[in-house]
Amino acid sequence: MAGDAWVWMLGLLAGPVWVRSLGLSCALQSRFTSGSLYKEGDVIIGGLFPVHFGGPEPDHTFTQRVQSGRCQSADLRSFGWLQTMIFTVEEINRDPALLPNLTLGYLAADTCLTEGSTLSAALSLVAGQEETVSWEQCAEAPTVPVIIGDARSSASIVVAETLGVFGIPMVSYFASCACLSDRTRYPTFLRTVPSDAFQAKAMARLLSSMGWSWVGVISGDDAYGKIGVQLLLQELEGSGVCVDYIEVIPKSFAANRIRRIVERIQSSKARVVVTFAISPDMEVLLREVVKQNVTDRQWIATEAWSTSSQHSALSATSLAGTIGFALRRVDIQGLGSYLTQLSPDMYLKEPLVQNVLEELFGCRFVGGTEPGSLGSLCSGLENLEEPKETYFDINYNVYKAVYAIANAIQDMLNCQPGQGPFGNGECPDMKPIRPKQLLYYLKAVRFTTPVGELVYFDENGDPSASYDIINWHMGAEGKVEFAQVGQFDAARGPGQDFQLDLSKVVWGGGWGDEVPVSVCSESCPPGTRKAVQKGKPVCCYDCIPCATGEISNATDSTTCTKCPERFWSNSGRTECIPMLVEFLSFEDNMGIILSALSVAGAVLTTSVLGAFFHHRDTPLVRANNSELSFLLLLSLTLCFLCALAFIGRPAPWSCMLRHTLFGISFVVCLACVLSKTVVVLIAFRATLPGSNIMRYFGPVQQRAGIFICTLVQVGICVLWLVLAPPLPTESAGGELGARVVLLCAVGSVVGFSLVLGYIGLLAAICFLLAFFARKLPDNFNEAKFITFSMLIFCAVWIAFVPAYVSSPGKYTVAVEVFAILASSYGLLLCIFAPKCYIILLRPERNTKKNMMAK
Repeated sequence: MAGDAWVWMLGLLAGPVWVRSLGLSCALQSRFTSGSLYKEGDVIIGGLFPVHFGGPEPDHTFTQRVQSGRCQSADLRSFGWLQTMIFTVEEINRDPALLPNLTLGYLAADTCLTEGSTLSAALSLVAGQEETVSWEQCAEAPTVPVIIGDARSSASIVVAETLGVFGIPMVSYFASCACLSDRTRYPTFLRTVPSDAFQAKAMARLLSSMGWSWVGVISGDDAYGKIGVQLLLQELEGSGVCVDYIEVIPKSFAANRIRRIVERIQSSKARVVVTFAISPDMEVLLREVVKQNVTDRQWIATEAWSTSSQHSALSATSLAGTIGFALRRVDIQGLGSYLTQLSPDMYLKEPLVQNVLEELFGCRFVGGTEPGSLGSLCSGLENLEEPKETYFDINYNVYKAVYAIANAIQDMLNCQPGQGPFGNGECPDMKPIRPKQLLYYLKAVRFTTPVGELVYFDENGDPSASYDIINWHMGAEGKVEFAQVGQFDAARGPGQDFQLDLSKVVWGGGWGDEVPVSVCSESCPPGTRKAVQKGKPVCCYDCIPCATGEISNATDSTTCTKCPERFWSNSGRTECIPMLVEFLSFEDNMGIILSALSVAGAVLTTSVLGAFFHHRDTPLVRANNSELSFLLLLSLTLCFLCALAFIGRPAPWSCMLRHTLFGISFVVCLACVLSKTVVVLIAFRATLPGSNIMRYFGPVQQRAGIFICTLVQVGICVLWLVLAPPLPTESAGGELGARVVLLCAVGSVVGFSLVLGYIGLLAAICFLLAFFARKLPDNFNEAKFITFSMLIFCAVWIAFVPAYVSSPGKYTVAVEVFAILASSYGLLLCIFAPKCYIILLRPERNTKKNMMAK
């Protein structure tokens, strides 16, 4: 195996020597016949231009070599790019300062806008036109050391990958795909057109600055469209702009698919349509748009078709207002007139020019085309009138590409022996120029064009990025005119790179001077937040009102902010306002009513006490135990007055006072009622023969009983105040809304329950005893009145518990005050009203005889 490998390597090394010794030659395998223009010179610059948009039909049988067909659909705009290259070469040759002792020539070929024909044309340029060359000539540098082109990104990728192996440089004037900035894959590729990475950035800036959050995207089915859309989507991430649909224009231009794309555009809510497609693809789509009369869309164009007069002429109604990004426009002196004037010699000598003019003017030259394919003979006097709306942006890129090559060659000529950039300080070879050496100087070239622009290439072979923002205006004659309304210049840095004069913009889609609205969902007003709709992009959302206590004070807020402590949201949920401090005060209506009832009860009780004291010697007062009646009236007065302690701003002393005063005064009151009830029962039992029970229920015993009952409640209150006293507290938020309610917290629920429970226990005992004594016969019997009073008392406090628990805010306190007043009035009226009636209104019945009547 090792011996065979050595034999194979020896043959490989010896082969070229053997071929050269035999005097063998290289033969041209095929010739590209799509059309070309050639001029002799010391250095021949190659050029690739899509003069025609329709390539010949390929042979799919692969059984024999066939002659390529003829390309169709000539494009005057692309032909102008080729003419610009010729114009620039001639201008440089006339310049005594640039390449004074060297003449530039050119070999420009028609690529027919297909990858296959573009690669064939490129290989034809570098391989030469001779049918047979010797081995020495075949091994030398190619006749064309550099190529200007191609216009398409996908075709430039194919050519750059192929010619890059041989180190042949390319300077493209229109291939803007960001993928071509990859120095690893395309080390010999340079361009005078900015990378689409900057155009995608400029488009994203336009969409976000206009508030267009819901857009559609149309792309071509090639590297330019696919990678351009990919870059755009990357720039739109996090910008708040969402894409409703992405449609791809097929290269087959199938009518049903084009129609479906336009229908998708019409059915979408996205009023803005962003395109990333080359001019021929867009022409097919826009024709269908005009056919279906789609007039309510704002089109965003790339530099590929933003300045195409052919597209703008389709329909001013559908396309007026289009906004596009165009390469920098420069008026090149003499170029406009050159493009419209073709010498008769060129008509007769160049088949490519004849073919273009035949298609444009509908005539034919003698021998120029297939007989009968076109109309009458061309006179040779036809003139290419320059359209007024022609926008020389691509032409300027071709102009810069030729000057870049010329200045690189000038730098090669200026090299001083021994100071060159190559090994041992060698200077580059000039006869012939070697592509790799020219590539070195092209990467380092730095010059100023005749129009004053500084041109250079960065480490990726890209120029500085600058775009004019173009707006399609409706002209006086109904034609579309290109108006510059802004600029994007990446060299200015973030914040300064994008400029748009809205006052000059005429919007598409029938919006006129008003900025179009293109959103999935309307903006959420302040007071609401955005909630993304399930299964849809973030730009499609519902507006949810902020919860109570939360606000959003900006449009399209994604969250609601909780208000700080002691603040609450207003009714619109747009700002936090200070909470209203609320408590049962003497100023509000409820506080005034309860205070009035409290004072009225105390005054009434005092009046009754005065009446009883004034008539203390009458039989009625004496028969009803005047001492207990006086004590009961005093305690009832305290019950009425303790209600006032519940009204007003809570303070530590008032919180402790209100509950203890309430608990003790009611116990004293109930203890007196209980003592009176027991006395009534014992008095009737004492009338039985031999009964001596009254001696155990005399005045001393009654006082002791009241004191003991009161002492128990005092003990409970003392323990409550010591262990967990009632203190002021605040309650805010929730059902209370924008209020801070000041309350007295009970401190200990057990203590509060014991106070109420003890009062309830005494009331229940009084009720039972009075109920048993209600039918005792004498007129001075108070049992029936006590029964009714205890019935009212118990009913009030039983109803108090659920009402107290369910009442919000200050109404909790109001319920407790109402219960105190209601039970107090019940005791006062049920026990003392009948007695006052007799004392004051029926004094004739206030006699001992009447009291003793059965």
